Parts: sequence; C-alpha cells; structure tokens
Amino acid sequence: MPPPPILELVSLRKSYGALDVLRGIDLRVFPGELVCVVGPSGSGKSSMLRCCNRLEQSTGGQVMIDGVDITRPDVDINAVRQQIGMVFQQFNLYPHLTVLGNVTLALRKVQGKGSVEADTLGLAALERVGLADKARAYPAQLSGGQQQRVAIARAVVLQPKLMLFDEPTSALDPETVGEVLKVMKQLRDAGMTMLVVTHEMGFARAAADRVIFMDAGAIVEQGPPAEVFGAPKHERTRAFLARFTGEG
Repeated sequence: MPPPPILELVSLRKSYGALDVLRGIDLRVFPGELVCVVGPSGSGKSSMLRCCNRLEQSTGGQVMIDGVDITRPDVDINAVRQQIGMVFQQFNLYPHLTVLGNVTLALRKVQGKGSVEADTLGLAALERVGLADKARAYPAQLSGGQQQRVAIARAVVLQPKLMLFDEPTSALDPETVGEVLKVMKQLRDAGMTMLVVTHEMGFARAAADRVIFMDAGAIVEQGPPAEVFGAPKHERTRAFLARFTGEG
C-alpha cells in the first residue's frame, strides 16, 4: 500500500467570471515526491499552485493537505500554511531586515519562538542553502540567486510537509539559475515533498519523479520524465516540448 498523499486535488476548478482557468484538476502528490508542472503561459499552472494554500480561492472541488480539506470555511488556514512552504518568482524579502532576520521572522512572529532558538534554526536553514556566511548581510547586498535561496531557507525553516515553487528561477540571471536548482535538488534528496511550476525543462527531466503537462486549465498528460519528454502521448505535449528541443 502506498502512503496517503500529502496533497490531493479533487475536481479543482477556478473561474474568473466566464473564464475557466482550472477545469477540474485531479492530482495527488505523495511524500518525498518531486512533481514538476510544465506547460504554456496561461495554462493555469500558477493558479493551481496558489489554490493549494488558498492564496487563490477555488471555485469548486477540494484541496486536501495531509487529509484535511482546506477549502472548508472552518479550516484554520494560517495553521495549514505553516505546513506549506511557498517560493515565488519574486523573492519578497524585507529590505530592512538582515538575511537571518528574514528567515526567522515567521518563527518569532507566528510560532512565538525566542530569539536564540529562532536564530539557531534560521542559521541551520541558511546552512542548507549554502548561505550561513550571509546571515548578517542585507538583501540588497546579495545576488538574485542568493536572494532566492534566502527565500527558500525562509520557507524550509518552518519544516513544512510540502513545498510549492512557482517558477522560482524565472526572475534570475542565467548564471544564478543553477545555484537555485542545485538547492532544490538537495531538498528533494533530503526527502522534501515538492510541487514545482517551472520552465526549466532540463531540471524537470533530470530531477522530477513525475512531470505534469498542463494546457488550457487541464492536465493533458503526466508520467515519469523519460516518458513525457521521450515519448509524449498527446499532440499538445509534443508541440510544446518541440519548442525546447528544436524538433518538429
């Protein structure tokens, strides 16, 4: 018997008026799995991700986090969000706080930890992303790749059950993309459950346990990377991937 999923989407729908952004998404993500979501812009990838922690409200369906339906009105969404780390395209760091101050803010303000304990945990999280030596620096003193790694540490420090990444490298210079992807691979190797929306096809192919191709608000195809990239079943998948391989 496989373990129960950390994340389960059941007939998830999202509409803006007459525009259907998500058209009944069914998806399970299991403990320790790295799932990459690829597809054209406007296919609903980011909306799906943001529905997973209710940054966007779904129009219908269920979002189950570790067996709890977080779309129910009586759910303590702030408590649930402590179990879900989120890394965005933009780093969203506070410029007036040090790197360590940014990483430990939620530990102190949300979880009520003392400064010594928070700093110890924060330094350990920075060590995981290779930035312990930048603890006393300010965001403006860091490269974009370093800032994004701080944002990852800020999410990881809360020890979430699930990490969501919304195109975490799209705002980075090409030379700093690799350092962020390396940290993400290390998190995966350490057992973190991750759902990643990305345009980095090489990363999806090399690091993902499963690749999902979305188009027009629906999951068109999913499977192991070798299958989706090597022998896609659907014409829409083939046409999309051809843009990255130079074939077709």
